[in-house]
Amino acid sequence: MKVPKGTGLRPTGDRVKEALFNILGDLVPGCLFLDLFAGTGNVGIEALSRGAAGAVFVEMNRNNVLVIEKNLVLTGLRSRARVIGLDVFKALPVLGREGQPFDLVFLDPPYMNGMETRVLSGIAGNNLLKPLGRVIVESSSKDFLPPAVDQIKLNRQEKYGDTVLSIYSCQ
Repeated sequence: MKVPKGTGLRPTGDRVKEALFNILGDLVPGCLFLDLFAGTGNVGIEALSRGAAGAVFVEMNRNNVLVIEKNLVLTGLRSRARVIGLDVFKALPVLGREGQPFDLVFLDPPYMNGMETRVLSGIAGNNLLKPLGRVIVESSSKDFLPPAVDQIKLNRQEKYGDTVLSIYSCQ
């Protein structure tokens, strides 16, 4: 997997990624996966490699978009993927208008910026989560995450060093 140098990217570590997919387990095969703040695309690509039917990657940095595209080609997964080069807050309404909700949404915004609640609200407000769908937030243990945003409710958190995976479900 390619990672551009000097971009300040913080790709999801192998330990956290493995834990994430162990938690998600049987939810991944056949799912529609949304990777927000996609960076190199390593989480969405992992979902595709584990049998996700399709994945949408949202990343606003043009260099990172090119890296995601290259990584999809290198892994042979390009045909099941779509890459959107927009800011997440602009992409959410676009995806909402398309009317195709997701089974799993992963977001890994920059740590300590307080974006999580806004993104969860955007997911809920744009009807981007299928009934019984899940939103997984990767954050710093210092970030505050709400117990609920609209119909999306926190139901599990797991800590790995300074990284926390918070799993929300649509109820």
